[in-house]
Amino acid sequence: MLEAGTSRGRPRPVPFHLALAGSTLAAAALLFAPAAYAATVDISGWILKDDDNGSKFKIPSGTRLAPGTARAFDVDGEFGLGSADKARLYLPDASTLVDSFGWSSHSAPSWSRCPDGTGAFGQDLSGLYQEGGVLWGAQNSGKLWRLVRDASGTSRLSVLRYDVTTGSGGALTATKEWNLTAGLPSVGSNLGFEAITWIPDATLTAAGFKDESTGAAYDPDRYGAHTGGVFLLGVEGTGTVYGYVLQDGGAATRVATVASGMSAVMELQWEPQAARLWLVCDDTCDGRHRTMRIGASGTFAPAVTYNRPSGMPDLNNEGFALAGAGECSGGTKPVYWSDDGNTGGHSLRRGTIAC
Repeated sequence: MLEAGTSRGRPRPVPFHLALAGSTLAAAALLFAPAAYAATVDISGWILKDDDNGSKFKIPSGTRLAPGTARAFDVDGEFGLGSADKARLYLPDASTLVDSFGWSSHSAPSWSRCPDGTGAFGQDLSGLYQEGGVLWGAQNSGKLWRLVRDASGTSRLSVLRYDVTTGSGGALTATKEWNLTAGLPSVGSNLGFEAITWIPDATLTAAGFKDESTGAAYDPDRYGAHTGGVFLLGVEGTGTVYGYVLQDGGAATRVATVASGMSAVMELQWEPQAARLWLVCDDTCDGRHRTMRIGASGTFAPAVTYNRPSGMPDLNNEGFALAGAGECSGGTKPVYWSDDGNTGGHSLRRGTIAC
């Protein structure tokens, strides 16, 4: 936090944001006085600097921030903020550092605290403390994380179930886990399950789906109480898709192994309207999409391979979703992509596809 003066002997925070102008960060730009303040904050004479101690911008005399207001300062005349730089705020003595933020590359489009006035720059993980083999991480949202080093160098291939109808304060807790690691080939850290979709039992039996574990037609009754379908799980590191029946009692049976034909799989979507499985790769595969259908042999077979949409850069798209049949209009319906790289400050993009 940036501290601006005191209130009854306690520091008063004045958060700042960094604004992008052209190819450089042009200002340690926006100083906030949170709306919760009861009085105006005087920041006259405070000094903004970059990573060069010889550079400084002095905030004009008489500059005050009323509760819930902000002021922007253009520092281009005094210094610039580059792709690897710092923004620092000092008291009027020019030596007492109030707060600072450094970065190693240009923002897209700006560095900011989220939410305004309380969040940390960039991400929300703010404080760290190591206690033996445990690393504690504090979020400004109020969450405390207990982090334990994973020395295995491998991914835990696991599926969690959440009940989205319960939970308080917006928090959800997993109600069940199916750990499938022991029955699958080992993959490196952060290269495990990246994609999941579900296909109803009725759809599979009608299509003549073959159960890998028995070599015969898939029979849902064989598995007792389960989720009413088969989960397909995509492994990022290998591009392989596995089909599992996840039973309510905790057992799991692999009923399909599907070679995607791609080096990685980041998303899976079953499209009921067209009875096809979508497999999506990010910039690892130049944004390629592929569809598969259950063929005459009862297994998934390639149908069509698509290049990424025209006009879309080669983004780190790790999410893909199709609208339902009810949204068809004029022969098309919406589709959505989520960009894990937040390119250009946008995480979600929308397009259309034939119904």
